[in-house]
Amino acid sequence: MNKRENYISWDEYFMGIALLSAQRSKDPSTQVGACIVSPQHKIISVGYNGMPIGCSDDEFPWAREGEMLETKYPYVCHAELNAILNNVGFNLEGCSIYVPLFPCNECAKAIIQSGLREIIYISDKYAGTDGVRASKKMLDHAGVNYRRLQTHLETLSLSFREQDI
Repeated sequence: MNKRENYISWDEYFMGIALLSAQRSKDPSTQVGACIVSPQHKIISVGYNGMPIGCSDDEFPWAREGEMLETKYPYVCHAELNAILNNVGFNLEGCSIYVPLFPCNECAKAIIQSGLREIIYISDKYAGTDGVRASKKMLDHAGVNYRRLQTHLETLSLSFREQDI
């Protein structure tokens, strides 16, 4: 018998972990996850966008518009930052980060400072914003590579049914 041939690639696997992590986010409008991976294809850390520990996601706002302090923006930690902060002490130098949405300028700073060398993303829908333009300028200057995920997959399903295992 030959090995199975329709298995997912490393990139699809790690992006799948990032997308699954995003399902933990309580943000009603944008759920983003991140997965940090070593050059040896080992998962180092994961994260998703949400409130900092100790800040109740029932008491802080989730609005996208309004007075600054009444929106989510000054409070929410992005998935990339959470994945970096959730790391339990591994050296992130040379690691890659998988994230569905291209990182903002604030996350780009954390990515650069932590030593991550590659970003794999799905969507760059905010490419025209100042934040993402600043992000790319810093990433390019610091030598951090970024690339869009190349896949033929449109979806990837998980089943919790016992008969499917």
